[in-house]
Amino acid sequence: NTLLIVERILSTSQTPFYIHHHIPQGIGENWNNCVRNSNGQYIKFLFQDDLLNNDCVERMMNLMLSSPNVGLVYCKRKFIYDSTSLEHLNWIKDCGVLHKNWFDLVIGEEILDGKIYLKDKKLLNEPLNKIGEPTAVLLNRECFKKVGYFDKDLKQTLDLEYWYRLMKFFKVGFIDDELITFRLHSNQATFVNKRNQLDEENLFKNKIYDNIFWQLDRKRQIKLFKSQSKIGDFYRLLKSKLK
Repeated sequence: NTLLIVERILSTSQTPFYIHHHIPQGIGENWNNCVRNSNGQYIKFLFQDDLLNNDCVERMMNLMLSSPNVGLVYCKRKFIYDSTSLEHLNWIKDCGVLHKNWFDLVIGEEILDGKIYLKDKKLLNEPLNKIGEPTAVLLNRECFKKVGYFDKDLKQTLDLEYWYRLMKFFKVGFIDDELITFRLHSNQATFVNKRNQLDEENLFKNKIYDNIFWQLDRKRQIKLFKSQSKIGDFYRLLKSKLK
């Protein structure tokens, strides 16, 4: 009943906000529609099942404005989940703490050039998303002007593909505090896609190859070149023939 709740709040709220409807065309178009209908310089997502701390936006904005050309600010997350669910417990184990999964980077409360993130040797190691979900992120509208919108071809990895795409041009800030609460539930896209055995690994790597290949670590470039390029296709075919 999210819409009914929002409409009730709207009737008494002293802060103006708007409800925009659109024809559902997937999660990516939903996010893009929100961005297109927004009119601020900075964009903060909040999904209907997640929570923001009272000071989340303030602290993210303070860091965003502390340096020029910051495109993204992110924070740590708290979780609401079923402690009896093995699926949830495994997810928390693998993805609960994201900022410590880099190879060279020791992420503190600071702003770094996005290219430093892209150069890390573990960029495309699990967990793939080392930034977090959109609720954990504040975005500068300049990102959408520079690199476009969320990729509608992707269903599971569209957020992290976007984070990595914008890092090519913008700085990234991290807040070492849990400013949002992310809720896990059985109808979540992550778990639904897993149960449906969605596999978009090759498509995701193809997007990475097309957009940020030259910013990656050299060894990662070689692997991607072999797996995603036309020459790589020829190389694999030749190798199979020689076996």
